[in-house]
Amino acid sequence: MRFQRPLFLLPVVAAVLAGCGGSTDAPPPRATIVLAQLAGQATTAQIDAGTTATGLIGLTGAAVCNVDIRYVVYQTRDPAGQPATASTAAFVPSGTDASCTGSRPVVLYAHGTTIEKAYNMADITHNSEGSLVAALLAAHGYIVVAPNYLGYDESGLDYHPYLNAENSAIDMVDGLRAAKAYLNEASAVKPSAQLFVTGYSQGGHVAMATHKIIERDYASEFTVTASAPMSGPHNLAKFIAQINSGPDVCPTLGSSDPNCTVNAGATLFTPLLLTSWQRSYGDVYSDAASVYQLPYGAATATLLPTNSTAEELLTTGKLPADTTFRKLFGTGGLIQESYRASYFASGSGFAKAAAANTLLGWTPKAPMAMCYSAADPTVYAYNTTDMQADLASRGVLVPALDVRGDPATIAGTLGNSAAQLAGAFQVNNPAAGTAVGTPGTENDHAAAAPYCATFVRGFFANFVQ
Repeated sequence: MRFQRPLFLLPVVAAVLAGCGGSTDAPPPRATIVLAQLAGQATTAQIDAGTTATGLIGLTGAAVCNVDIRYVVYQTRDPAGQPATASTAAFVPSGTDASCTGSRPVVLYAHGTTIEKAYNMADITHNSEGSLVAALLAAHGYIVVAPNYLGYDESGLDYHPYLNAENSAIDMVDGLRAAKAYLNEASAVKPSAQLFVTGYSQGGHVAMATHKIIERDYASEFTVTASAPMSGPHNLAKFIAQINSGPDVCPTLGSSDPNCTVNAGATLFTPLLLTSWQRSYGDVYSDAASVYQLPYGAATATLLPTNSTAEELLTTGKLPADTTFRKLFGTGGLIQESYRASYFASGSGFAKAAAANTLLGWTPKAPMAMCYSAADPTVYAYNTTDMQADLASRGVLVPALDVRGDPATIAGTLGNSAAQLAGAFQVNNPAAGTAVGTPGTENDHAAAAPYCATFVRGFFANFVQ
């Protein structure tokens, strides 16, 4: 399957582009479709060949449906409320099986953090996360709408509003609206009213925020059937305070201790985050030169997303030379000590932004489940367990699968299928001291994703009508 770039524009595009080019006319409405097309197709044989080659077919199961890959560019709004374009993939089941025809439930999927400017979930030849959700969900009867987010792919925004909960939800809602409108016109398989929301890592935070804001602001338009945010940084106030609490907690930069102050990937996540919140709120720093150490400097504020690979950023000296991406502070680090310390000062804009985007304190109406790894060094496990405890404090009991947990305990609380997934994860990603795999390395965060996604599919199946 090869991804095709868009071949045609919808009739509305001329008016949309005029509205973005300095016209005094009102900006186009949110979710206005700029362009849309059938971008590719994947047969069940192609999907099974891919999941067999990657070793994931034991989790995904054999594909039941072919998948049509559709691509939509739409209008949304940036954090300042200004019009901006974004794009989404829409994976649509097709075939003769009853689960591939008619009206199908929709999964709104939020992807994880990427530094790749050209990131496109519809390009499943090159996008492993897109290929996973196509194989796991669309090939089993779900329509999957997977926005690429503002700042990526063909988006007109020159930065990404990273971990901005409100704006991420607006982008997701507009992508959902545009995709549903297009599919209702162009696809034989139509979206039903059932709406499931999920995502992994950054996408876990986006999924949680989207569920919250749909129920708060869009209840007359959409009803969330169930959601399952996976490994999301939900308790950002605690998480970012821990990261900024000191530069030398890890015994070595490669430590497998998941309680290191600085999480794996921090030198990639931090520029994305600081630029996002500075552009969103305006008070996270006075100038970028006061944030980043030399030789990195103010140019770091516009470094990401990028057309370079992470390895190229290291080898060209644009980021500290540490392959765990933990060298955030101290000699040779990315962030100045004065800025780290300022996080804890009264009135810190950085701390206020972290508090504003922390997702504790709301109460979902629809059922929810979560999934995580207790040994995750990238998004520390308390982000999930704190969220679970916060919900429980208001009488909302949310199951959470720890793929590092005891399978017998999991079987007692979440069922044998969840226990089997945890057991398989631990076999395939064994503990430290065994032949392969080390809990707490940067791999543990990525390795848990397909197991969590399989758990989520089983959870959603309880509600499909």
